Amino acid sequence: MTDMPPDRLSANPNSPFYDADLLERGIGIRFKGVEKTNVDEYCVSEGWVRLTAGKAKDRAGNAMTVKLQGPVEPYFRDPSADAEGDEPTP
Repeated sequence: MTDMPPDRLSANPNSPFYDADLLERGIGIRFKGVEKTNVDEYCVSEGWVRLTAGKAKDRAGNAMTVKLQGPVEPYFRDPSADAEGDEPTP
């Protein structure tokens, strides 16, 4: 079984697609072949990302986002817990 990130994930705790455990593990996003660090939410099957727009806030105090269309490639930054157990001991 391959260790793949979910099809859709959000960094907003109010979203139904929020998963604190996955975010703590570390998810990287390549959008159109470029590494993005300001991704608020993504969906691989629909091909879009929501990026935070600087420091701008809406009237509720949430970060303003911009939705962009294109190929999305999520990946885990940290190796899985199973792979950590295979390391040799000194």
